Amino acid sequence: MTDLDPTLDLRLERQFDAPPATLWRCWTEPELLMQWFCPKPWQVTEAVIDLRPGGRFFTRMEGPGMDGSDPDICAADNEGCFLVVEPERRLVFTDGLRAGWRPVAAPFMTSIVTFAPRDGGTFYTATALHTDPEGRERHEAMGFHEGWNAAADQLAELAATL
Repeated sequence: MTDLDPTLDLRLERQFDAPPATLWRCWTEPELLMQWFCPKPWQVTEAVIDLRPGGRFFTRMEGPGMDGSDPDICAADNEGCFLVVEPERRLVFTDGLRAGWRPVAAPFMTSIVTFAPRDGGTFYTATALHTDPEGRERHEAMGFHEGWNAAADQLAELAATL
């Protein structure tokens, strides 16, 4: 696991009842990822997963305005690239690159997600690595802990059905 730099990184750790294989499916099968990946009322309306180093990881999220009062739908396209794919163990992806290792102008983060068997389930860790302290602070202010925990709750609910 990557050492946490508290000035640059944010981390979520959770114990899930589901085995690593089930959580892996929820992360790597587009139709499953779309069911849990962002906190409601937002939803993933499109997901592309080319599960290999250098492969595309794309999600389109849609939801209400950021303050929840805007009746119009907002959309956010998230284009990224897988860096490491270790089945049922670890996924590393970034928005600093797009598919085919093509750099982007303004990267936001690299994410490391690990799945470790523990107590009949999975110890799950999701770490967001940021370029600078300002990026980390911005992500935390955007609701990293609340949003990633809400998505993890949705992941747990979905995994329980598989």
